[in-house]
Amino acid sequence: MSMKYERIKNFINGEFTTIESARVFTITSPSDGTCLTELPCSTDAELEDAVKAAKNAFALWSKTPIKERVQVFFRYKFLLEKHLQELAALGSEENGKTLSESIAEIEKCIELTEFACSLPQLVSGETLEVSTGIECRTERVPLGVVASIVPFNFPTMVPNWTIPNAIALGNCMILKPSEKVPLSMGRIAILLKEAGLPDGVLNIVHGDAEIVNAICDHPGIEAVTFVGSTTTAKAVYRRATKNLKRCLALGGAKNHLLVLPDAAPDMTAMNITASMSGCAGQRCMAASAMVGVGSVDHIIDKICMEVRKLVAGKNLGAVINKASRERIEHYITEAELQGAKILVDGRNVVVPGKENGTYVGPTVIDYVTPDMSVAKEEIFGPVLSIIRTGTIDEALAIENASPYGNAASVFTQSGGAARHVIEKASAGMIGVNVGVPVPREPFSFGGWNESRFGVGDITGKSSIEFWTKLKKSTIKWNPESGVNWMS
Repeated sequence: MSMKYERIKNFINGEFTTIESARVFTITSPSDGTCLTELPCSTDAELEDAVKAAKNAFALWSKTPIKERVQVFFRYKFLLEKHLQELAALGSEENGKTLSESIAEIEKCIELTEFACSLPQLVSGETLEVSTGIECRTERVPLGVVASIVPFNFPTMVPNWTIPNAIALGNCMILKPSEKVPLSMGRIAILLKEAGLPDGVLNIVHGDAEIVNAICDHPGIEAVTFVGSTTTAKAVYRRATKNLKRCLALGGAKNHLLVLPDAAPDMTAMNITASMSGCAGQRCMAASAMVGVGSVDHIIDKICMEVRKLVAGKNLGAVINKASRERIEHYITEAELQGAKILVDGRNVVVPGKENGTYVGPTVIDYVTPDMSVAKEEIFGPVLSIIRTGTIDEALAIENASPYGNAASVFTQSGGAARHVIEKASAGMIGVNVGVPVPREPFSFGGWNESRFGVGDITGKSSIEFWTKLKKSTIKWNPESGVNWMS
């Protein structure tokens, strides 16, 4: 079978290295079924090579002043801007999202990198004279070799949640990309090397669950981050912490958008449509469940009008593979059989000229009940389930009953109602008239409940605590100052 790109290699100690494995995946583009490449699965021995390279690099990198370390990321930011279109095209090709969505993804990477460049101002430490002639001082020091395991839905952005901050703070990293989208991170490795990142500071190992388990078990890795499904996040968190590592594992979501009758119809419809369909619904911040409070038919009508403007293969991207498409369509069919009403049906979509692509059209399902699978489970597709309630507290009870806790939003013109939702919703990220309430830097990204396992958030200021440990020094030089209980 002919491939567009050469077979995937690991990136270890600044070089691309052949993966010696008989276990090989074929990678095809979700957009049209084109064979892109093949991905062999790394072995434990290859992970060992990566850890050794990172450990060797850590000795010098950790001693490099942070103001010098971040110069790499100033240059990296420039290279992201220079190669934005190329990176976006590659991400779109391997993930299936639209080009405009992929461009936005790279723009977010640029913002994440800008924040990393500001870290010297945020980790300057504290010094205080606590008694005559005695000073106490704090400083943040890196952990050592760390690992980041990332998902398919954002081939570049999610890795950049961790790479700039962890590395700028002095750590050396093992990155495990999703086996479904292995191409983008190879290009990022080249750009970071061009930006001046020393060999061994970032190493990339490819593979599936076996190499994830090996990362969690490796005694030379101090900390692990993971982003993916809740089931896998739990498994990674348990395995990593059992091996006495720090771990922050972000899981799935079932985000509720509460829509009140006084919501601005046009703004609400556009926001909800963009939220449920962006990246073909394959994001943990997607609007998956709309909870209509009272008489909201006029808003639902406008949502359906907006949704019908989405055309698979044009302004709506593909889902990642055939199995995903089949799973999403099964949810829709099951809801219909259980009595829900399909207002917009996205099943059985075929895009002319891209017949081998894996597309699901935008779907709106009304009269969903809270016990249905489409109301409770993460679908990860462009599907909006509408649940109807009579009061805002009934709507909040539905939101609170979800085991997840990534995000929730309310659409209203009432400040009092908005404040009530902010206070009562059980989610880490709340929106008011915002369909995708992702905080911008320096505010951090992270949910609650079964959407996050571990302490802290993965981006922004909160990430500093995860990637460093605090060293405290108490210092006395002048014997003439005398001695008391504090000294």
